[in-house]
Amino acid sequence: MKDIGSLDIGGNFHGSLIGMILDAGFMVKFVLLLLLIFSVVSWAIIFLKYKYYRNIKKENELFNADYLKSTKLSDVLPAAKKYSYSTTAEVFRVGYSELTKTNKAFKEATSGSNEIGLSSLDNVERSLNKACNSEMTKLESALGFLATTGSASPFIGLFGTVWGIMDTFKGIGARGSATLAVVAPGISEALIATAAGLAAAIPAVIFYNYFLNRAKTMVQEMDNFSDEFLNIVERYLVRK
Repeated sequence: MKDIGSLDIGGNFHGSLIGMILDAGFMVKFVLLLLLIFSVVSWAIIFLKYKYYRNIKKENELFNADYLKSTKLSDVLPAAKKYSYSTTAEVFRVGYSELTKTNKAFKEATSGSNEIGLSSLDNVERSLNKACNSEMTKLESALGFLATTGSASPFIGLFGTVWGIMDTFKGIGARGSATLAVVAPGISEALIATAAGLAAAIPAVIFYNYFLNRAKTMVQEMDNFSDEFLNIVERYLVRK
């Protein structure tokens, strides 16, 4: 921050935001730069995640429509391969792949008893759970940065403000006067850091909660689909 004693209150301090940033001290500028990076990365994540979740929702609806129209699981596989974003389609692909392996092993078994088929149901269930967990990890990826931005940015901004006010009072002590005209510029510059911290934190918190709720909904959809798929497989193995 500029030495308060050298400030020309009437000439240098105009009250504009850009002017206050330029007149701020090194530490306040560093804090503002750090918060700018947090904000830019957060907004990039927000836009990418919003597009990603929208694609998932659209393809899940399309896949579910194809799934409901099909009478055999083998008919669903070509449709599932079309939807690269769909979480339920990915769960189906993994489950059907494991079912194919199970069915092949069942046919090659010498005894051909129901016990072999039913015991293989655990393998299908584990594959489905693994697929659900993998998709959940993808859904929640990068959300941690939004949470970090939302929780840390106000404190980073507050640190910049406290540092700026310390410099302001240091200048006041050197000058030996504490009029409003002397104090106001330095405090205004320092408070920009707090405002920047809140500006970075608020959208990060809002969209973190929004995406987290969307992810929970999609995970629930995958769990429901997995249960339905297991029921179909179980009936198929029992018939064997």
